[in-house]
Amino acid sequence: MIEEMKEMDVITLKKGDVVKGTISKIEDGQAIVDVGYKYEGVIPIGELSALRIDNVADAVNVGDEVEVKVMRINDDEGKMILSKKEVDSLKAWDVLEEKYNNGDVLEVKVNDVVKGGLVVDIGVRGFIPASLVERHFVEDFSDYKGRTLRVKIVEFDREGNKVILSAKAVQDEEAESQKEARLHEIQAGDVLTGTVQRLTSFGAFVDLGGVDGLVHVSEMAHHRVDTPADVVKEGDQVTVKVLKTDPEKGRISLSIKAAAPGPWTNIGDKFQAGEIYTGTVKRLVSFGAFVELLPGVEGLVHISQIANRHVATADEVLEVGQEVKVKVLDVNEGEQRISLSIRETEEGFERRSGGGERSGGNRPGRPQQNNDYRDEDGGLGTLGDVFGDLFKK
Repeated sequence: MIEEMKEMDVITLKKGDVVKGTISKIEDGQAIVDVGYKYEGVIPIGELSALRIDNVADAVNVGDEVEVKVMRINDDEGKMILSKKEVDSLKAWDVLEEKYNNGDVLEVKVNDVVKGGLVVDIGVRGFIPASLVERHFVEDFSDYKGRTLRVKIVEFDREGNKVILSAKAVQDEEAESQKEARLHEIQAGDVLTGTVQRLTSFGAFVDLGGVDGLVHVSEMAHHRVDTPADVVKEGDQVTVKVLKTDPEKGRISLSIKAAAPGPWTNIGDKFQAGEIYTGTVKRLVSFGAFVELLPGVEGLVHISQIANRHVATADEVLEVGQEVKVKVLDVNEGEQRISLSIRETEEGFERRSGGGERSGGNRPGRPQQNNDYRDEDGGLGTLGDVFGDLFKK
């Protein structure tokens, strides 16, 4: 009677049926499954996963509940062959097709690294080509095995049993989203720190944290810059001021020059009246010459302060690019103006003035304050040499 009741509890199975069972034992190369039939079934290692595995324990453990498909059954011999991967695959294709159509993001674990990319188990075999793993170039993928990646399905072919995934697609979308948010966050007038990403002939692109801005070559420094490489190189950390933003076009205009102290800042601490410095003649004009003391800082040598003799035009004595010694007569930081003298640095002037380089000297447009107008050879100078400055006034 008891035997009859047990037989009534035993389910009836045939080839192709899908049934749930529990892993009761793991043996070398197969898993034993109790599906409630009169004898247990076997899942060969090749029927456990859509991917190649070396050990049964890599796919299932004793006590796991699994859903399997009956592949073969022989009651006479008491043998039943089951497949887990057939059921997983059938379910996976439906789910994957929906995720592909919706553009969903999947989290997958890398099962293997093969030539050309990565293999993952998503119910079916999924493949991530090497070019779609990262946004940057990766030379060695050996440490990717076991990693969990966020991917999107970029190619889906159920009939061809082909699913191509891309982690790069997810990264690109996230980067674009961050860029959009950052573009609206950055405002004109902001002073930020960024990293020089690349140089061009017309400027440098600076990464401000997910979004690049352009520093035009004219905004590189307070002095003239011929090429961006003269000021910065790729990888440099720079402080920039935001000049203008255009979120619609994704553009940000930056300035290194505007974020740095100007060359005229605290200029009085750098150049004091009465001191002598070395500079370079940058421009010759009708009323004198401009001498560069620092990049972006030029002082004027009035024509009356060029030499100890009458000079009609600056080019009689000077030429562009010439290095000269100049004495500072006056510094005006507010108006960004420095008055200079070359003649007060000359040896002959020191002898006639009776003092040294810091004796006070003359200011532009004023005559010498002494009574000895002899030239260096002992002779008297011309009236033009003596009273030239007064005539100009």
